[in-house]
Amino acid sequence: MTVTPAATFCATLVDTWIRCGVRHAVISPGSRSTPMALALSARRELDVHIFHDERSASFAAVGIGRATGCPAVVLCTSGTAAAEFHAAVVEAHQDEVPMIVLTADRPPELRDVAAAQTIDQIRLFGPAVRLFADPGVPDATVAQTWPSLAHRAFSVATGSWPGPVHVNLPFREPLVGDPGPLPAQREFLDLRAYPVLAESDLAMLAARIDRHRGVIVAGRGSHLSILTLAGDLGWPVLADQRSGVRTSHPNVIGAFDEVLRHERFARDHVPEVVLHVGAPLSSKVTAQWLSASQAFHVQLHATNAWIDPQHEVACRLQIDVEHFAHAMLGRAGGATNTPWLQRWRRAGDRALTAINSVLESHPEPTEPQVARDVVAALPAGAALVVSSSMPIRDVEWYGAARDGLEVHANRGANGIDGVVSTAVGVALADRARPVALLIGDIALLHDANGLLGLTERGVNLTIVVIDNNGGGIFSFLPQRSAVDADRFERLWGTPHGVSIPGLAGLHGIPVWSMDSASDLMPAVQRAAATSGPTLLHVRTDRDRNTKVHDDIHQAVVSTLNSR
Repeated sequence: MTVTPAATFCATLVDTWIRCGVRHAVISPGSRSTPMALALSARRELDVHIFHDERSASFAAVGIGRATGCPAVVLCTSGTAAAEFHAAVVEAHQDEVPMIVLTADRPPELRDVAAAQTIDQIRLFGPAVRLFADPGVPDATVAQTWPSLAHRAFSVATGSWPGPVHVNLPFREPLVGDPGPLPAQREFLDLRAYPVLAESDLAMLAARIDRHRGVIVAGRGSHLSILTLAGDLGWPVLADQRSGVRTSHPNVIGAFDEVLRHERFARDHVPEVVLHVGAPLSSKVTAQWLSASQAFHVQLHATNAWIDPQHEVACRLQIDVEHFAHAMLGRAGGATNTPWLQRWRRAGDRALTAINSVLESHPEPTEPQVARDVVAALPAGAALVVSSSMPIRDVEWYGAARDGLEVHANRGANGIDGVVSTAVGVALADRARPVALLIGDIALLHDANGLLGLTERGVNLTIVVIDNNGGGIFSFLPQRSAVDADRFERLWGTPHGVSIPGLAGLHGIPVWSMDSASDLMPAVQRAAATSGPTLLHVRTDRDRNTKVHDDIHQAVVSTLNSR
């Protein structure tokens, strides 16, 4: 083949990204993207994953970025293929997932002249990217600028506000060629220093905390050091599964959503200080309780993302979470030497007992029981990906605190797009690690193309599908009682009538049906120890699921009323 500027340009970008630490590339097949596809596939340092569907490819890149903290490079051809990336780009933007998005494009002379497979790709993703670059058709006279472009893309994607960057790549034919000598690479050190709180700021915060009743709310972006600070302050920790701190630590409160549904407890345990670490939780009950508390609300996050959905933050700190936790140790007494934490612990323990009593009374699988048992059954070191809608809520409400489980979910935009592919990406990031996906039937069907080629990817992925033949979350909303049953079913229930086992069978994925509640935990444990993908099919009923949740709420209220 002939040496071409395009091949040299692409080889330079790829070489630079490898030097930066990139180890995964996700490619959707196409013609115009040929120069970059050849450059990516030529490097043994990269694990290259082929996805036929661009939306699946982009969400797999989201999963890899989530699991590793390092951006995957995701590539597609020109035209609507690039538009298929948009949902994943939005998710990565909203939830601070690093990603390098490459869209091949036609050269300028083919734009706006009705050339085939050509759309306007300039700033295609709008404000959802941290950086947009359109370096133009590769020109060897500016080759010395190419390493800098690649460094910048990586640095911005992983910087103080991680997220997606978009590099649009117009190529002229010929698209096939060999790279020539690469431009010289200069040493590039991207050194970042977290801000350090001044002594006066630490003293001010300590004064606001000292001898006050408080709670620590921990979402994605938290750190285990927060638990040490919680022990020092005598404060309860309300942590979701994504936080990484929902462990067996004595300050972590189980079933806090259920506890806060108890009006008297919620009223009697209003905090004076709230330290919110990282992203918001899923629990609407908790958010409303915090908003009504009028507490001094401190928002702590390592990036410069603005997190204040309730418009209640009084003190915002962009600082390394571990540094902050260690800096605050011993500076304030918090609620120590009071029964504050003990009352939270007692309520949480009693709520968990009531929840388990209700769930154990049902011999058939229920959705809260599935969430609880999947969380409990996975081995230490495993990862769990949880779909939006009811699965993420059930995991937050009913999944017990435990050690050794990494939990991911697409909670940036809270959509059900690309959930299967996200889980595949998490599994591809470390093929030696067992990964499970907890997902509903509609979300699975929404991303059924994520199953394409799954048996050939060499991943240990257990897909637990809750199949209630429709949109289960809508049964909890006012629409359920506000409109007639037939209209509700047509607009929101949306039964699909698809055989989930049949769909999995088309992709060669083994299917195990869960007919009783006692089947699930041993099945998850067995699947996690099995190489390759497995689908566990759990049938539930939407109306019965609503009643189970109501029964749990009532049981917790009853047990907390009894004191």
